[in-house]
Amino acid sequence: MGRTVIVGYKPKPGKEAALKELMKTHLPRLKQEGLVKNKESYIMEAGDGTIVEVFEWLSDEAIQQAHTNTAVLQMWGEYAEVCDYIPVGNLAEAGNLFSGFIALD
Repeated sequence: MGRTVIVGYKPKPGKEAALKELMKTHLPRLKQEGLVKNKESYIMEAGDGTIVEVFEWLSDEAIQQAHTNTAVLQMWGEYAEVCDYIPVGNLAEAGNLFSGFIALD
């Protein structure tokens, strides 16, 4: 059974464009490793510039495998250079009945 996750990536100062470019490679790289469903993710931007992504892992086991996968660990290192992970519940939009974000292509 898949596991849908919602992730918040808050760009580090001056790294907004780099984060947006890196987001284009996130799901394809996880797909290449066989860790996520063959579905597109939703990538959005909050008012404070945080990027929000919704995607689906293949399973809880796939999530665990990611933590020992060399390619994924390298990718996570790239993310660490440009952003910090934050709970989406910390975003102002999360307090709204209908949380609205700007869709990114």
